Formats: sequence, structure tokens, C-alpha cells
Amino acid sequence: MSNTRRKFNPEEKARIVLEILKEEKSVSQLTSEQGIHTNVLNRWKSEAVQNFSQLFVDDRKGITKMKKEYEQQINELYAEVGKLTTQLSWLKKKSGL
Repeated sequence: MSNTRRKFNPEEKARIVLEILKEEKSVSQLTSEQGIHTNVLNRWKSEAVQNFSQLFVDDRKGITKMKKEYEQQINELYAEVGKLTTQLSWLKKKSGL
């Protein structure tokens, strides 16, 4: 008898939490219909309510900052590769390889 965990994608979780928030069905009804433990549904609901304010946050500045940091890191890595390539060629030249 193997019990495998069901995995829910974010869309499924959102749909189920929306049903909870509509209050057309009780949590116990949704538990029996969906086959999900009550604690899991309550945890999803509390996470949704806690993070609901983030839905309307304009995060474009955060994305822009992450993009700039990523580009800076790429440039630093290219500079490091160039430096190491130069050192390697110098060592090969000095060792006579």
C-alpha cells in the first residue's frame, strides 16, 4: 500500500483557496471533495491572506535591481575569465609549454 503525495500547482491551490474564501462550502466539505487534510487547507488559506497585500505591489523596481545585479555579476565573471586566461598564457610561456 503506497501513499503518494499529491502535488498541487499554484493554480489549483488558488482555485481551492478561492472556494474557501467565497464561503459557499465549508472547509470540511472541501476537505472531503478534494481529499486534502483540513490543516493543509487552513495553511493555504492563511498564507494567501498573509500575502494578499503583495498582489498589488509594483515589483518592477525589484526586478530591475535584480537584473542590474545579474549583469554586474556577469561582467565581473568575464573580467575574471580574462584575467585567468592571461595568467595561464603567461605561465605557459614562462614554463616553456
